[in-house]
Parts: sequence; C-alpha cells; structure tokens
Amino acid sequence: RLLKIWGDEAVVYDTASGDTHYLKPLTLALYQICRDHPEYTSTELATALAAHFAVTATPQLQELTDDAFHSLHKIGLLEST
Repeated sequence: RLLKIWGDEAVVYDTASGDTHYLKPLTLALYQICRDHPEYTSTELATALAAHFAVTATPQLQELTDDAFHSLHKIGLLEST
C-alpha cells in the first residue's frame, strides 16, 4: 500500500487491488495516533483524537473513532493484533 499525505488529508493506494481510499482528517489523525501508540485502547484513541482536534471526548466521538478504526483495518493500514 502507498500512503500520500497532504496536510490533514491522505490517499491510500492498494497496489494489489488497485483500490484508492481517501482518508479524511479524523481518519488520518487516528492512523497516526495508532502508528505512534499501538497499545492504546479504544477509549484512549478517542481521548487522543479529542486532544488532537481540541474538542471534548463524547460518545459520538467514541463512535466515530471506532468506525474509523475498523475502516483502517479493512483497508489494511492497521494490522490485527
């Protein structure tokens, strides 16, 4: 997979399938947090995202975090542990 980052957005190109995936700012930030802190729990990821975007950690943010986390696994940017 190839990852190209522009500011707070990115595109992932899967060389095997030819699929291209757009990473919106939240998903890219989550990817970077997961890469730097693979030990973080789901709650810690949501808290780190809240700090990154200077917002309050809410149940809605937790849900967005979980959805984005699963999307990153689905496209193969995060390995299953």
